[in-house]
Amino acid sequence: MLGETEKKSLEQAVTQGKLQASSLRNIYKLLNGTQDPVAPAAVNELINQQNWAELNNRFFKSLAFGTGGLRGRTIGATVTSAEQAHGGENGRPEFPCVGTACMNFFNVGRAMRGLINYVRKFFSGRKPLIVIGHDTRHFSRAFAEQCAKIATDLGCDCALFDGPCSTPEVSFAIRELNADAGVVITASHNPAHDNGFKAYFNDGAQLVPPHDLGVISEVNALETDSYEPLPLGERGELRLLGADMDARFMTKLKGIILRPEVFRSSSAKVVYTNLHGTGKRCIVPLLRELGCQVSTVAAQDVQDGRFPTVQSPNPENAPALDMAIAQADAEQADLVIATDPDSDRMGIAVRDKKTGKMQLLTGNQTGCLLAWYRCMSMRELGIVTPENRAHAVMVKTYVTSPMQDAIAASYGIETVNVLTGFKYIAAKLGKYECSIPEQLRGNYRTLDEATSRSLRLQYSKYFVFGGEESYGYLAQDFVRDKDANAAALCLVELNAYLSSQGISLLECLNSLYEQFGYYMEMGKSLVMEGADGAAKIAALTKSFLMNPPKEMDGSPVVNVRDFSRGTVKDAEGESVPAENLLFLDLEDGRSFAVRPSGTEPKIKFYLFSHGQPGTELQTAMVNVRAGLDSLWNSLQRDCNRRSE
Repeated sequence: MLGETEKKSLEQAVTQGKLQASSLRNIYKLLNGTQDPVAPAAVNELINQQNWAELNNRFFKSLAFGTGGLRGRTIGATVTSAEQAHGGENGRPEFPCVGTACMNFFNVGRAMRGLINYVRKFFSGRKPLIVIGHDTRHFSRAFAEQCAKIATDLGCDCALFDGPCSTPEVSFAIRELNADAGVVITASHNPAHDNGFKAYFNDGAQLVPPHDLGVISEVNALETDSYEPLPLGERGELRLLGADMDARFMTKLKGIILRPEVFRSSSAKVVYTNLHGTGKRCIVPLLRELGCQVSTVAAQDVQDGRFPTVQSPNPENAPALDMAIAQADAEQADLVIATDPDSDRMGIAVRDKKTGKMQLLTGNQTGCLLAWYRCMSMRELGIVTPENRAHAVMVKTYVTSPMQDAIAASYGIETVNVLTGFKYIAAKLGKYECSIPEQLRGNYRTLDEATSRSLRLQYSKYFVFGGEESYGYLAQDFVRDKDANAAALCLVELNAYLSSQGISLLECLNSLYEQFGYYMEMGKSLVMEGADGAAKIAALTKSFLMNPPKEMDGSPVVNVRDFSRGTVKDAEGESVPAENLLFLDLEDGRSFAVRPSGTEPKIKFYLFSHGQPGTELQTAMVNVRAGLDSLWNSLQRDCNRRSE
């Protein structure tokens, strides 16, 4: 453990203000609770280096469930020699980052044991089944296998995917197998040094109250990484999920297609990249089976947690699509699709007929196109009619483009807005499922798409489409999380449909702007990493909530929606859970929202504006962008004043 010299150094660092008191407490908490010899060796090394900043970043807190579960660094900014050891695959250290604020075997083990303890209590009297999946990140397979061993040791049956798989397929498998819970080891689109633990309950959705609080309580009660496995006869069984589950997932996905004939009649070409992640597992074989001309970026097909060909494996970031766009130019493809490492987010580029160049679309723009296509097609095909459209609904987040609300309204379809986080969209889907009379819904999860859709349109609410501005979309309810597999399928269908009529995706988007007015949104953020950053984010968030601005960029604030008080109700009259989200509307029609990220070290800002229908499009684009640029400059100045 720690020697007397190292202990004195820690105490002195706290006295001098170099080490946070919480960091000191957590260092001892970890060292007293782990049997891992790497932990004391790494801590000793950092103490001897007097690397207080690294110790603070690793120990200032214990990981807690946010909108995406646990997420943190699995490789430190400073890698100790104890962690590096002999090194691991793809250039990573042999051992993950030591720290209570990090993703390592200690925290993964506690999270898994806490989840199991809660699940066994909630489903008492029988042996629970837990599904476990993982992406391609550093340590993902090792963490997944650790979770599977803990599950079986503690009396749970476990279904572990045989290799990297998409997050939405895990959600699907939970429902398909009638499992009691699930786990995905992923940090989604975060940098390569991060990893995470994402927990699901028996509905295939992320944990929400009271389950999230129940699991957190169980996790916090565990202070060591040691546990006693049950006797052999009481342990669970392990099975692997592979090609059969993939086939079942892809069969279900085909049910959401509205115009299957357009795939084989279209000459449209698609370039796809999974950015070294999991998307190719189902997306490519599914598209090719349907007759789509799809090629992949060979260098990025390689599943590698370093994500070596990109600075960031985030399809929201333009450079991540560079290689795919270059290939699209070489092959004269008109559509590029990129998915993040766990294939729950999708970014795209489309060809501009006028310039011949590929143009990136934002998550809001892509969402508007998909929302329009789903609404338009369902009316045109007679699925949603004047008689049943009161039972059709779109569900999106408050910070997603209001243009989607306008599109849905033009087809007589209601839009329900929810808080950021797909678990809130999933909660609505769960509500709609349970609204079908029990004697009619039977085993709902086994129903094909047409049958379940008919029931929802008659007795409940049929989910037409939904999503969030951060490149997450959903077009079905048999997955209860955002799904880039389904999004890619829907987008290729839309592209093929438009191509058969000689229309490009960009031309379609511009025609929507002419109909509804030019909408533009900006997503901005201030990144503040580590212990100091977390404190700054908390202080800035509190400042906005306690003292919202009265005006911004020369325009008075005419409406404030403070979600932190728990007093807001949604379109269905349900109370919106309290969250640190502030929405402000300006007199001139612009608006903005502020919230701290639940998964990344940043505070986020969402800016909105739009022009009136009938305004010349290029003029509207220039004016709206200028207004949002000016608003962001004003917001940054306001943040600087609040941080002084």
